[in-house]
Amino acid sequence: MTDVLSLAAGRPYLAIPGPSVVPDEVLRAMHHASSNIYEGALVEMVPGIIDDLKRVARTSQNAAIYICNGHGLWEAALANLAAPGEQMVALSNGRFGAGWVETATKMGISVDEIESPMGAPWDLARLSEVLRNDTDHQIKAVMAVHVDTSSSVRNDFTALRALLDELGHPALLLADCIASLGCERFEMDAWGVDLVIAASQKGLMLPPGLGFVFFSDKAAAMRDQMAQVSPYWDWKPRANPDLFYQYFCGTAPVQHLYGLRAALDLIHAEGLENVWRRHEILARAIWAAAEAWGQGGDLRLEVKDAARRSHAVTSLVLTPKDAPRLRVWCEENLGLTLGIGLREVPWGHEDWHSHFRFGHMGHVSGHMIMGLLGGVETAMTACGIEHGAGAIEAAARVLAQPRRD
Repeated sequence: MTDVLSLAAGRPYLAIPGPSVVPDEVLRAMHHASSNIYEGALVEMVPGIIDDLKRVARTSQNAAIYICNGHGLWEAALANLAAPGEQMVALSNGRFGAGWVETATKMGISVDEIESPMGAPWDLARLSEVLRNDTDHQIKAVMAVHVDTSSSVRNDFTALRALLDELGHPALLLADCIASLGCERFEMDAWGVDLVIAASQKGLMLPPGLGFVFFSDKAAAMRDQMAQVSPYWDWKPRANPDLFYQYFCGTAPVQHLYGLRAALDLIHAEGLENVWRRHEILARAIWAAAEAWGQGGDLRLEVKDAARRSHAVTSLVLTPKDAPRLRVWCEENLGLTLGIGLREVPWGHEDWHSHFRFGHMGHVSGHMIMGLLGGVETAMTACGIEHGAGAIEAAARVLAQPRRD
């Protein structure tokens, strides 16, 4: 028994941008005995899962499931499209855009990385110049991240597609939607995106472990031109299996699949448009509170333009002294875990310590967001961190606005 009183007892709240909160329905579904992986209920369930995953990605084309995390998905996408020495171009304005480039480079792919400051808009003028100069069309694909969780910037894929169409360049358009799928509007087919990657642990409300690659027929044709694709990453047998085990290149992830079935049922029962709208409203409540806090202190939103902020994650900035104190106090005293900052500088640099993040993706409700904001305000008060008044009231006004049924 300790003499120090903590209010952290009870159910903790992991308010980080992945892994996200797992619904009780999903946890119950995953509490499933290992089942027959050759015939029966599991085998019959998976085609429906594939169809419902495509509904979330807004595609009627191809899908493959991998047992991996987001880093594995980066490699899965690239392994099917480019051999060592072949060329791609990447737009990068956050840590995860840069990370995808690092993976490609380690695989021997030649990548022209067009960097912008973290959270700043893409440099489409520079991309246009690069593509115009590629007169013999050696660039096979343009890689980009929809929502970069390091800065919480949301990037504009419709503008990117329009540029490729204007130039008439045949490069594939690749999208990392790991942080955004199931949280933000993303229309794979309507926006002309050739490949989308997503993972289980964010908007799809599962523990980490499953990855998804959605790819167009054009991308499939490019894969067919590859002289060799590593057997594990090859999406061809996964997307069009002759035998059930080929979906996973081996033993099926039984419990994750039952959880995924339950998660997709939740998404489609709510309605994907409603899921997107819920995330938008909750994000606006967070922004309203942060803007109020900033009126009387150092806290600010990293992405200044609200039209470019993610609805799934919010990156905030404080002083290098106050941001870590705030996070530690929340976790130790309230059982509330905030996300650390992820930056492009070495660990220990003050830029790491001045950033932190709220994850508000997936299974998140209005009362959870109000609890998050109330906890942060309590921590700022307890730590003596100066902040403006009226944040909770500002968030409440956003949530209380009448909405269409």
